[in-house]
Amino acid sequence: MHGMTAPLRSQEEPSSRPLLSVEGITLEYRTAERVVRATQNVSFDVWEADRFILLGASGCGKSTLLKAVGGFIAPREGRIVLDGKPVTGPGPDRVVVFQEFDQLPPWKTVRENVAFPVRISGKLNRKQAAERADYYIEKVGLTRFADAYPNTLSGGMKQRVAIARALAMEPRILLMDEPFAALDALTRRKMQEELLALWEEARFTLLFVTHSIEEALVVGNRIALLSPHPGRMRAEINSHEWDLKSGGSPEFQAAANRIHGLLFEEADSVDGASHD
Repeated sequence: MHGMTAPLRSQEEPSSRPLLSVEGITLEYRTAERVVRATQNVSFDVWEADRFILLGASGCGKSTLLKAVGGFIAPREGRIVLDGKPVTGPGPDRVVVFQEFDQLPPWKTVRENVAFPVRISGKLNRKQAAERADYYIEKVGLTRFADAYPNTLSGGMKQRVAIARALAMEPRILLMDEPFAALDALTRRKMQEELLALWEEARFTLLFVTHSIEEALVVGNRIALLSPHPGRMRAEINSHEWDLKSGGSPEFQAAANRIHGLLFEEADSVDGASHD
């Protein structure tokens, strides 16, 4: 690792408190016509090295919740606590990977894209930042492309750069907002598997938003189900209920069917006679 610090904190010493606590969060945002309530009294805890999924249909407030954890939206009610301290704004202890992987500056190489946020954060000097960038570029399998520019990369490769850039900041919690939704199905599954392989090595803490039940089961060890309009906690599903290694296993299918029933039973009761 070229003398750099150990990557991201692992769960070697269990903590007596959650890393992240979301406590009774109600979130609102304003449109041109009105104020929209995105979530209503949502609470959950994320422990160190969790892969915690926010799962729900469009309009359940899951992305808004992620932005609130990132410090970009202030809650109308409730509070968010990270490492025992209230979240009052953005910070380097939380890094977001969005769906739009084309946000990489095109004039920077892969190495420069990964190293730049670390360097401007003041954590490392230029040489140390480049070493850390090379470490995480290797972890996402892009060493051969370290000197390439984003316009020469596929969508999946660009998203790997975005993940390496986020991990290089070594945040306390990595926030991912439907990061693979714009990829084709095969690339998406490969990226899910690569993310899990990275987690097995670095044991970072992950808060991941998706509307895909299968993706939630593949990526997560805990899944929060959110009902829509406004988003409320419907249920939480834990990893002992499915087999991560086989999407076709009876346990996996049973968990998927249970989640589908919970989500759509709630959606039917909320939406009534609405039709597509």
